[in-house]
Amino acid sequence: MPAALALAVYAVLLAGGGVAVWRRPTVALYVWVVGLAAHNAVMAALYARGVRGAPLTAIQAWKEILLAVAVARVGVDALRAGRLPFRPRAVDWLALAFGALVCLYALVPQSALGGLADRKAVVYGLRHDVVPVVVFLLFRALGLDRAERRRLAWTVLATAAAVAALGLADVYLISIDWWRGNGVADYFRKQLGYDYHGTGGLPENFIYNTGSEAHFLRRLVSVFLSPLAAAYLMVVALLLAPRRLLAVPLAAVAFVGLLYTFSRSSLLALAVGLVIVAAVRRAPALVAVAAVVVAVGIGWASVFPKIAPTGHWTKADLVYQHETAKRNGPSSGNALSDREPSIRSHLASLKEGIRTVVHHPQGYGLGNAGQTASRTGTPLKAGESNYTELGAETGLLGSLLWLAWGLAVLAGLIGTARAGGSATIAGMAGAFGAVLALAVQTDVIGDPWVAYCVWGLAGGMLFATVEA
Repeated sequence: MPAALALAVYAVLLAGGGVAVWRRPTVALYVWVVGLAAHNAVMAALYARGVRGAPLTAIQAWKEILLAVAVARVGVDALRAGRLPFRPRAVDWLALAFGALVCLYALVPQSALGGLADRKAVVYGLRHDVVPVVVFLLFRALGLDRAERRRLAWTVLATAAAVAALGLADVYLISIDWWRGNGVADYFRKQLGYDYHGTGGLPENFIYNTGSEAHFLRRLVSVFLSPLAAAYLMVVALLLAPRRLLAVPLAAVAFVGLLYTFSRSSLLALAVGLVIVAAVRRAPALVAVAAVVVAVGIGWASVFPKIAPTGHWTKADLVYQHETAKRNGPSSGNALSDREPSIRSHLASLKEGIRTVVHHPQGYGLGNAGQTASRTGTPLKAGESNYTELGAETGLLGSLLWLAWGLAVLAGLIGTARAGGSATIAGMAGAFGAVLALAVQTDVIGDPWVAYCVWGLAGGMLFATVEA
């Protein structure tokens, strides 16, 4: 009964959304900005209420369905007009080349490449790698005029502020015991297939492990159910924030939320983005702001453990922690130490991924790396970094094409912003550069909000004019 009711409501909402997107495909981007922020929380809540398996999988597909509707509308319009909706440039050919290579690797038998992914893993890998390409080209075709760019910047900032406010309320008002028992752990494990070993079966990064057996620190996860995904939204929002007085309190809330995610890489990425914006707009003051962000990040690493809300390990947690310590050796609770578990894990994964790509430059095929391999039980060939994950799947050529495409998009946004003097496009250049930097040590496109929204915004603003 819960599943039938949920599917009925979903069908009505999806039909309405589909009609709106068909009439005006740009609407999809607004829906993704807000909807993908809340996606995990809503899906976990449905799982807890008995909507599971195939019905929940169908509901999870709303984002892909809206993407298909938008692409279909653009395709129909292009056929009627008898021409392409935009003139392809080098950056678009790079996107198509990367997408074509991914599709080719989806067809090559795993046995020919030494991969072990099954059909399900290959499909997941295909979706993971191709969505940014499709979304980017969709919004290259649609374009975003000046008014649309401003509305979207406000939408992103308001969404980030709301996510931050909810997350801050959560870490101070809601016990970690509630999270252990509310179905989130089972949603990740049984519905999505992730084998997490954090407290109570939650994702490991749900909290920050100081190395103390007495307690751990709470991190802001909010409706994303992930501190990293929440942090990425806030970085993009802060760089895109309109230069208006009303934006100041929203940006302030988003920045505090970013601090409470305790994502040190995201603070560094924000500084990188600010330097890019400073260069684009020839605003040296923003370089000073970037330096302040780095200084705040370093100081926050010392302050956060003293003021952060805490939680206590369960007996099962402590047993697992002791086993991990024996296996991996001593670790440090110092957030700036290379022996800190998270930093050590990222560095080890990056080194191993580079080694894999160098020694197996033809790749293992789709589904053999990253989140896809983790959730399907496929032996992991590379993790964490988008560059090494794509190299492990589509070979050195795929990794280089991905890098070349990303840098071409960044260069195009910088050129567009300089030519037209648009603050929003300059902010988008900074945001895209920040995401490319984050991709060195994490799977940014594994976060649907980034894959859909950042690549959609980039495609829509590339080569736009201030007047358009």
